Amino acid sequence: MLSDATGAPRALRPTEPFDVAVIGAGIVGCASAWRLAEAGLKVALIERESAPAMGSTGRSAAGIRLQFSDATNIALSAASLAEYRQLPQSGYRPIGYLLLVPEAQWPDHLAAVALQRRHGAPVQVLSPEESNRIVPADTTGLAGATWCATDGVLDPHGICLHYAARARERGAQAMYRAQVTAIRCESALWTIEAGDQTIRARQVINAAGAWAGEIAALAGLRVPVDAARRIVFASAELPPSISRAQPYPLTVDLGTGFYFRSEGQRLIFGQSNPEDRGFSEGIDWNWLDTVIESALDRFPWFDQVSLDRRASWWGYYEDTPDHNAIIGRDPAQPGWINACGFSGHGVQQAAAVGRLVAQIATGEPPFIDIGALALARFDGNAGTRGASERLIV
Repeated sequence: MLSDATGAPRALRPTEPFDVAVIGAGIVGCASAWRLAEAGLKVALIERESAPAMGSTGRSAAGIRLQFSDATNIALSAASLAEYRQLPQSGYRPIGYLLLVPEAQWPDHLAAVALQRRHGAPVQVLSPEESNRIVPADTTGLAGATWCATDGVLDPHGICLHYAARARERGAQAMYRAQVTAIRCESALWTIEAGDQTIRARQVINAAGAWAGEIAALAGLRVPVDAARRIVFASAELPPSISRAQPYPLTVDLGTGFYFRSEGQRLIFGQSNPEDRGFSEGIDWNWLDTVIESALDRFPWFDQVSLDRRASWWGYYEDTPDHNAIIGRDPAQPGWINACGFSGHGVQQAAAVGRLVAQIATGEPPFIDIGALALARFDGNAGTRGASERLIV
């Protein structure tokens, strides 16, 4: 259903073109719609679900960090964090990220810390004994740890709905329950069949998350984004023996990728299954055995944690071959702009991406150098990032 800025239903005439059609009302799509409308463009926001944040955004583990190993991702997260800190709707809480680093990964990790510090991230290098004062762990095989107190968590629903509201205030028109079924481009004008509506626009933003590859294929384009199921397990309320006044930070054992953090009086935790590719649905309870084994190996006190099956959930990452986002115009169709493939980093980087999409669409120079995220990098050997980077939520 299409609505105008007041929320009243409104029918679209097929002959009424938009400047931009944004496909996907997750956090990246909504941030982009707001910034595009703010720039004075006529915007349509198209979403197959009944409301924003119903896909991967609403099922995120909601972390935000500056501890990346490349300058582009650091800059995207830093710029987004600066915005989220000013918006109460983001629900930003600086509970910190604690990364426990095996000996084999330590040299590369220290090199990343130097880069993070050059970009202003207040990252500290800790010995295993020092990290144990933050989170008790079996330090066997660890060379050390890093800690960034400004890393933390967000409220994905709250900030996404805020962006959607800001977009509507600026005149963006939102269409929900409108699954895109066909896309074609004729004479530099895109025609999008979505639900029972036909949308015409001069530019298209592909912010469809895990479905971005499928959306691009409808337009005859190749965007290498695939779905990967991720499961977030939730504990019951913690017993007094391991409960504490301050929340557990988002703690990651880089040796296995096991992570956990506080969520109220419980923990949420998980570990990526690299074989869990595609649009599998539901919770893979068999994978829980691997997750618990990793937890107990590093955090023996996890034997006091009880699982709450009803509070656990699952969702999709939108993965690219090198686990980096794709942002920018498609070389084959300049009127097509990709903002997808964030590989688990969409929530934490959406604020900056929304600004970048608006700059790209209006021809302004991007405020962050995103040349490394161009689609053309996949024309050759895409390469891969280090394993520790891929395992961090």
